[in-house]
Amino acid sequence: MKLTVFGATGGIGQEIVRQALGAGHQVTAVVRDPARLTVTGDALDVFRADLTDPEGLRAAVAGRDAVLSGLGARSAKDAGVAARLTRTVLAAMEAEGVRRLLVVSAGPVGPAPADDGFLDRGMRSLVSAILKDVYADLREMESELAGSGTDWTSVRPPRLQDKPLTGRYRTVVGGFPRKGRFIARADVAHAMLSMIENTGTVKQGVGVAY
Repeated sequence: MKLTVFGATGGIGQEIVRQALGAGHQVTAVVRDPARLTVTGDALDVFRADLTDPEGLRAAVAGRDAVLSGLGARSAKDAGVAARLTRTVLAAMEAEGVRRLLVVSAGPVGPAPADDGFLDRGMRSLVSAILKDVYADLREMESELAGSGTDWTSVRPPRLQDKPLTGRYRTVVGGFPRKGRFIARADVAHAMLSMIENTGTVKQGVGVAY
């Protein structure tokens, strides 16, 4: 497949690029600073762009089978980035007639498991309070997705870890795995790539965790 990856220099973005190339896909990595992208490959095209300009992004998404985005706030002070930049990506995709989009969101944005224990509910509430601006940004991003004409999927992980790919994670369409507290960035990337052709995840939030 021909894939475009936004946020390609981030932890999840670089994993998406690396794994997609390993799977034999042609990848366009959209970046502001090419020097920050450590992944290389014959099937990789590095596209330097201003992420606030939808016209400038059209060439990056034209003719692609899917677009994957790791865009998001790195800290609370960056809240607002996910919704704003995703809006730009959506405009470029809709201008080019590209439909499939998968983005990274966060577990607390979606519904909690009905049978979650006291500890998990408490930790979820605490984290949501600390990162309320970040989660508000992600909810706005998901609202933008819902109002778009794309076949979107919002992938919602819990706390992220820098650990090797396992492939042993759980996914719940429209919900979140019970006691799902951690996941490696590499496994989030793996899950996103595996969902590209999964029609059951279209226009859905998908919780992913160990």
